[in-house]
Amino acid sequence: MQVVTLILNRTECLEALLEALLENHISGATILESTGMMRMLDAHADDMPMFGMMRALFDPERKSSKTVFMVLRDEQVETVRKLVDRVTGGLNHPDTGILFSVPTLFVDGLGGVSK
Repeated sequence: MQVVTLILNRTECLEALLEALLENHISGATILESTGMMRMLDAHADDMPMFGMMRALFDPERKSSKTVFMVLRDEQVETVRKLVDRVTGGLNHPDTGILFSVPTLFVDGLGGVSK
């Protein structure tokens, strides 16, 4: 089992991604509102001129991201990677998002699924 985490900057893709996950029998994601470090520093740019210059790197309309957590069986991880890539147009594009996973030693509370 793995915990897959997606920090989704292109929040307009969230609904389509959740629908694609459900179509592939993947459910149980938790979604949190999140803000990146550079976005927070940008909010204080008047105090730190160096960070004010970095403002052009960001979408000024976007104030936050969505962080999506999923506990998945190992064989589901590649499916999720492909769905995220398809729905977002690829995480290799700037300011789209970051996807990673970490191994999970055990899981309780998933209706009998435990390792």
